[in-house]
Amino acid sequence: MFLRCPRSKLSVWAALCILVLCWLYIYPVYRLPSDKEIVNEVLRQGQVWKKNQTGIHLFRKLLKECCDPRKMFAVTKENSPIGKVLWYDGELYHSRTVNNDTYPLFVQETPLQVPLKRCAVVGNGGVLKRSGCGRDIDRANFVLRCNLPPLSKEYTKDVGTRTHLVTANPSIIEKRFQNLLWSRKAFVDSMKVYGPSYVYMPAFSMKPGTEPSLRAYHTLADSRSNQTVLFANPDFLRSVGRFWKGRGVHAKRLSTGLFLASLALGLCDEVALYGFWPFSVDLQERPISHHYYDNVLPFNGFHAMPEEFLQLWHLHKTGTLRMHIGSVVLNLECALLQRAQHMQPGSLCLIGPQDCAVDAAGAGMHMIDRAETPTSDEAEVAPDDWNPYSARS
Repeated sequence: MFLRCPRSKLSVWAALCILVLCWLYIYPVYRLPSDKEIVNEVLRQGQVWKKNQTGIHLFRKLLKECCDPRKMFAVTKENSPIGKVLWYDGELYHSRTVNNDTYPLFVQETPLQVPLKRCAVVGNGGVLKRSGCGRDIDRANFVLRCNLPPLSKEYTKDVGTRTHLVTANPSIIEKRFQNLLWSRKAFVDSMKVYGPSYVYMPAFSMKPGTEPSLRAYHTLADSRSNQTVLFANPDFLRSVGRFWKGRGVHAKRLSTGLFLASLALGLCDEVALYGFWPFSVDLQERPISHHYYDNVLPFNGFHAMPEEFLQLWHLHKTGTLRMHIGSVVLNLECALLQRAQHMQPGSLCLIGPQDCAVDAAGAGMHMIDRAETPTSDEAEVAPDDWNPYSARS
């Protein structure tokens, strides 16, 4: 009896140590800056944006090595034949074997003709309100949207009208459409706004999401919709999660926006992001809503939105993608000018060498001509050579 006690205590302490290490691995101890600190840092470090073709190729190579988006982003008959076991990426030890019932639901092969030219990934951030970015978004060759966002007339000036791929989380099917158990017409009608697009669903991420996703597939098929349902490949989602975790994004799950940005970086020659601003204030430090259509906050701790933003902002800084924040394209000198002179921001979503415009009320703003040649501080940088936390105390 006396000999077992120390061993028992040792086992308890060992178990506690393992739990603590696991907790620190999942939720590392560091302090993220406040919203205001990030805004000031973005303004402080902002310089001329220049496309970095080398960085684009290097980052696409990194994504291909880890995740191969072009072949693996969707479950297809080619990569998931009958008998293949699909392991859920959001749940341990849960899987689904492809059988004669599920196999016919998959597309034959990746349906996209890659590489796509210019892609716009549209987040749902409140910074899109009164941005006037809709026309610029609609100029893209391929538009990706998150979580069945509203595209009614009151929003189209800011977010555009075109959609080529839209994600639909099973939780939306459950909450907004009662799991399609009663009336399916409301779901079919609500999907018409997205036109002949691909509906991208994580059917094999978590077990409770499988049946709602399959019901959504059958509902659209039965209504003879012109939309194609693509099921997200859990192997791809898992690999993308590991990829970003290794770069400092620690969360229970990546946001849909970061998944889509990763997909676009693997499929497209040029990537532009809109509405990726997860902070409570804009560049002029004015309060903004969480989404452009509501102010419902996500569950605490489920996503790591500031960490994701820092990674994407770095890719913007290195010219790998272009991030549009509100009415300007990270037009930081404009934002500083607006703040200094208490001006309202311009109403246009601008691109090109001249970043300041006359605002909607007619207030004059200086035109800032941008040089095409980067400064020595802006030489082409490989996107994997930067750690957003390295300089943080």
